[in-house]
Amino acid sequence: MSEVKTPFNERLTRLIVGGARSVHDRTIFHKLSLAAFLAWVGLGSDGLSSSCYGPPEAFIALKEYPYLGIFVALATAVTIFVISASYSQIIELFPSGGGGYLVASKLLSPRAGAVSGCALLVDYVLTIAISIASGADALFSFLPEPWVKYKLWFAIGVIVVMTLLNIRGARESVVPLVPIFLIFVLAHAFVIVYALATHVTEFGQLAGNVTTQTRQARGALGIWGMLFLLMHSYSMGAGTYTGIEAVSNSMAILREPRVQTAKRTMTYMWISLAIASVGLMLTYMLFNVHEVPGKSLNAVMLTKATQGWSAAWGQPFVIITLISEATILFIAAQTGFLGGPRVLANMATDRWLPTRLSMLSDRLVTRNGILIMSSAAAVTLLGTGGEVSTLVVLYSINVFITFVLSQTGMVRHWWQVRHKEPGWGHRLFINGAGLVMTGFILVWVTVLKFFEGGWVTLVVTVGLVAMVSSIRRHYNAVGKSLTSLNKLAQAVLTQTLQSKVIATAAAPVFDPKAKTAAILVNGFNGLGLHSTQNVIRYFGDSFKNFVFLAVGMVDAGNFKGIAELNNLREHIHDENNRYVDLMQKEGYYAECITRVGTDIADEIDQAAAEVVQKYPDVVFFAGQLIFNNESFFTRLLHNNLVFAVQKRLYRKGVPFVILPFRA
Repeated sequence: MSEVKTPFNERLTRLIVGGARSVHDRTIFHKLSLAAFLAWVGLGSDGLSSSCYGPPEAFIALKEYPYLGIFVALATAVTIFVISASYSQIIELFPSGGGGYLVASKLLSPRAGAVSGCALLVDYVLTIAISIASGADALFSFLPEPWVKYKLWFAIGVIVVMTLLNIRGARESVVPLVPIFLIFVLAHAFVIVYALATHVTEFGQLAGNVTTQTRQARGALGIWGMLFLLMHSYSMGAGTYTGIEAVSNSMAILREPRVQTAKRTMTYMWISLAIASVGLMLTYMLFNVHEVPGKSLNAVMLTKATQGWSAAWGQPFVIITLISEATILFIAAQTGFLGGPRVLANMATDRWLPTRLSMLSDRLVTRNGILIMSSAAAVTLLGTGGEVSTLVVLYSINVFITFVLSQTGMVRHWWQVRHKEPGWGHRLFINGAGLVMTGFILVWVTVLKFFEGGWVTLVVTVGLVAMVSSIRRHYNAVGKSLTSLNKLAQAVLTQTLQSKVIATAAAPVFDPKAKTAAILVNGFNGLGLHSTQNVIRYFGDSFKNFVFLAVGMVDAGNFKGIAELNNLREHIHDENNRYVDLMQKEGYYAECITRVGTDIADEIDQAAAEVVQKYPDVVFFAGQLIFNNESFFTRLLHNNLVFAVQKRLYRKGVPFVILPFRA
C-alpha cells in the first residue's frame, strides 16, 4: 500500500507557522505562556520605545526653558507609577484578563465597554503602524538616499514577518526579540548612568539652573503661563504611557500564577519606563542638548556624550545605540500584535464582533485577530504613506479614552464596596489619581491634535462603535429567536414523543444494526430540540437509536487553563446527557458523544467515523439557521459549519440531512 503524501501547500504552511498543537496536552499552557521577563520584552517594549520620542517631545516643548524639564520628568514618573498601580488593581480584580474593555463592561456598562474596546483596537493598530514606520525611518537614515523609496514596502514586509511570527505563537514571536531588547536597555542604562556619574559635581549647578529658569519663566509668562507651558510639555510626552494597559489585556498568555506574573511584569515595566523617562530628561539637561535639524534629540545627546571618547569606541557605540532604538521600535509593534487580538477575541465572545474572531487556530493562537490587526496596520501605513509625522497626530488619543473609562469604572467599584472592602480608601485614591491624570491628558491631547488631524482617529473610532453596535443588535435578535424557540420546541417534542406508540415500556434495548439518527447539537437548546422533534416528525418510528454528538469549541474565552477545559467538557457532557435522558424515558436507545477542540469540523469528522463504525445504518442530522435575506453580513457573522461537515461526510458516502430553522 502506497504512503499518502501530505499536500505541498500543507507542508509549506507547517514549515512557516509550525505544526498543530493539541489542547489535550496537559503541559501546553506552560509551553505557550510567557514568564514575567518575556512578557516585559513583548509588552513593555511599547513603553520603552517611547523614550525615542516621548521625553524628546516633552523636552522640545519647553523651548527656551529646558531646565523646567525636571518638573515634567518627575510628573511623568509619578504618572507612570499611578497608572501602573491602578492597572495592578485591575489585574487583581479581573485575574482572567480583559483590561480596559472588561473593566468598562463590568463596572460601567456593556456599551461603555464597547467604546473602550473600539478605542483600544484603533490604538493597537496605530501602535503597530507608528512603531514600524518609526523603526523604518530610523533604519533608513543609515542607508543611502536612493534606498529611501523602498522604505514603505520594507515596513509592509516587517508587518508580514511579524504576522507570521505571531501566527506561530506568542512565545515564538517574543523570544527572537530578546537580544535586541537587551541591547537597547543596557545601552540606554549605560548612557544615563554615565551622564550622572560624569556630572555628579554639577548637580548643585543643575539645581541652580532649575531655580533660575523657574523664576525667569514665572516673570516672563506669569504663574499661569508657566503652568500652561509645563502642562503642555507634560501632555506632549503622553506617548510614554501607551502600552501600560497591555498586560491586563494579555493575561491569558502569561504563565501561572498569572496575577503574580502580571504584577511582576508591571513592576519591570514601570520601573524601567520611569528610569528611562527621568534619566533621559536629566541627560538632556546635563549635556545641554539642543534640537538639531535632521537629527533626533537622542542622536544629538549620544554624540555629545561620546565627544571625549576615542574614535574606536565613541562612533560604534552611537551607531549601535541608535540602531537599537530603530529596532526596538519594531519590537514595540509586538504590543499591538499581542494585545489587539485579545481585545478582538473578548469582544467577539460578548457578540460585539463576529464570533469567529474568538476561535483559535491549530497553533492555539487567535489567527483571525492577528490577520485583522496586521491588515489594518498595513492599510494605515499605505494610507498615510508611512509618514511618522502624520501617524503621530493620530496616535495616543484613543489609549487615554480606555484609561479614563477603566479608571472611572474602578473608582465607581471601590465606592460601591466601601462598606465591605478593607482598604477601599487607599485603592480609591490610586484609581482616582489615575482618573484625574489620564482625564487631563485626554482632554489636552484631544484639543491639541483635533484640528491637526486627530479628528480622523475619533471618526474612525465612532464608526467602529457604530459597526459593533449593529453586530450586537443582530446577535441579540437571533438570540431572542432561539430563546423563544426553547420552550416551544421542548413542549412540541414532548407532545410528539407522547403521541408515538412505543413497543415496550421496558428499558431501551441496544441494537447497533437498527436504524440510527445521529444529531449534531451545540447544547440543550431550542435548535437541538427542534432538530430532534423534526427527525421524529418526518421519519416516524424509523429510528430506534439516537446519538447526540456535541463538540465544545475551545476558543480565546475558555483557553485559560486545564481547569477551564475540564469545565467545558463537563458542561458539554451534562448538556448532551439531557437529550439522552429525554429520549430514553420515551423508550428509545440513546447515547451521547462529547468532544472538545479548536476545529469543530475536524472533531465532528472524527466522531462521525466512530459512530459509523458502531452504527452501520446511520443518518446524520443537523439544524441550520436560515435567514430570509441572506447577505454577506449574515455569512460573516454565522459560520455555516453544517454545510462544511455535510460536504466532508458526503465524500465518505455518509448520508447527512440538514433541517432548516428560519430566524
